Amino acid sequence: MSLRIGIDVGGTNTDAAIVDDDGKVVASTKSATTPDPFDGIRTSLSKVVGEVDPSLISQAMLGTTHPANAIIQRRDLDRVGVLRLAAPATQGVRPGAGWPKDLHQAIIARSEVIAGGNEYDGAEIAPLDEDAVRRFAASCGGEVGAISVSAPFSPASHDHELRTAEILAEELGSDFAVSLSHQVGALGMLERENATILNSSLLGVARSVVAGFHAALAENGLDVDSYLTQNDGTLMSSEEAVRFPVLTLGSGPTNSMRGACSLAGIADAIVVDVGGTSADVGILVDGFPRESTAAVEVGGVRTNFRMPDLISIGLGGGSVVRNQGGDVTVGPDSVGYRVVTEARVRGGQVLTLSDLSVAAGRLHGFGDRELLGDLDDAVVRLAMAWVDQQVESMADRMKASRESLPLIAVGGGSHLVADHVRGVSEVVRPENHAVANAFGAAIAEASGSIDRVFRYGDRGRAACLEEARGLAVDAAVRAGAAREAVRITSMVEVPLTYVPGEASRVQVKAAGPLAR
Repeated sequence: MSLRIGIDVGGTNTDAAIVDDDGKVVASTKSATTPDPFDGIRTSLSKVVGEVDPSLISQAMLGTTHPANAIIQRRDLDRVGVLRLAAPATQGVRPGAGWPKDLHQAIIARSEVIAGGNEYDGAEIAPLDEDAVRRFAASCGGEVGAISVSAPFSPASHDHELRTAEILAEELGSDFAVSLSHQVGALGMLERENATILNSSLLGVARSVVAGFHAALAENGLDVDSYLTQNDGTLMSSEEAVRFPVLTLGSGPTNSMRGACSLAGIADAIVVDVGGTSADVGILVDGFPRESTAAVEVGGVRTNFRMPDLISIGLGGGSVVRNQGGDVTVGPDSVGYRVVTEARVRGGQVLTLSDLSVAAGRLHGFGDRELLGDLDDAVVRLAMAWVDQQVESMADRMKASRESLPLIAVGGGSHLVADHVRGVSEVVRPENHAVANAFGAAIAEASGSIDRVFRYGDRGRAACLEEARGLAVDAAVRAGAAREAVRITSMVEVPLTYVPGEASRVQVKAAGPLAR
């Protein structure tokens, strides 16, 4: 028997769960997420590892908000040189256009648009200006920590990006960090460029996260394969996470949704994940979170990488409740993980939603109901009615049809979700729902995907699609999946009628369990 450990670092709690080969949770815990997130990781690890034979643990998975917080809080970000291979095209919109001013100043040290890149049909916009690449490299020396390289339609034609990377390695050394847009995002020039710049800025943060994760594992005597969870609910090796940290930004809610799916044994459902500060609502389709079709903003920057379609609201177990002249308001401020000491039922002085959940009979065993004193029943009724209305509204907004779906409630604050919610077929609270995020990380699979333009007129549609499937499977295997168990989870064809040669954009995703 082998065991896998999943860890998820949230804004309030750091959860850990150890799962066996049958997908059963054999140990789990919650610890407070402190200003140093690695404190919570170490604490949670030491608790769960002490309940099992450590020699049986073979793999460890981490989901963390650390990179996302770095962007949102504008801290610990690397300075980036931005090189776009597109001149004489795209000169009207400079790299970083539309970014928040403070983030632009924090990240983009210098940028330049030089000759190069390809049209949608593969034809060169202009030959790559290799001398300009060398001049740009010289200008960046000592000023930037990484360089971001992007070009139009590079997911389909990326020779110029690869050649640019070779030149930068010659000029700055093979160890100098370079992010190439065709490895980060899909078609869509500006959004892909933005994602690549953010990726470059997070490389230092990623190295710190992976080093801290490995140190925490070593402190607990664990020498195991390590992975980080991605935005789409699948895994990437810790080595890949150091290269592509931007792909981990939305992993927390996705872990919860995947964990909810497996714990409840339901493949199609609405998932409500309630923590100490906020609640996220998403929808599962065939066991995976539905991906957002809109451009996703991170820290005010538009990107186009895979992210779950979510609605978030400031509603959690630590949300502060106020009663001013009969006008009851909830949040958005929260005491977060301090709810265990500051909630009134725990002897504190702050009235929180957890207090009202105890008073309403939804939360049991959390504290002393008597400590609420003469709390007005109307306050309880009005606040919980507001919670119910918010959950119902978010669930209704996530549905794509009138079909009634089950609602899976997970997270430490899921006691706030009523047993009956209008518009859903049933409310399901699976066993171990409080650590669904860590469980989702522990059971995650490795995946690979491709997004390319194929010309069916050259070789035929069947041969092109077979190549696309093979490339996606190879990518999943490189990410750690067992080749014999990899399956194609989605394939999308978008005919490009304006491109000669019966061209079509093909997006394929493959996933499979990790190789043992």
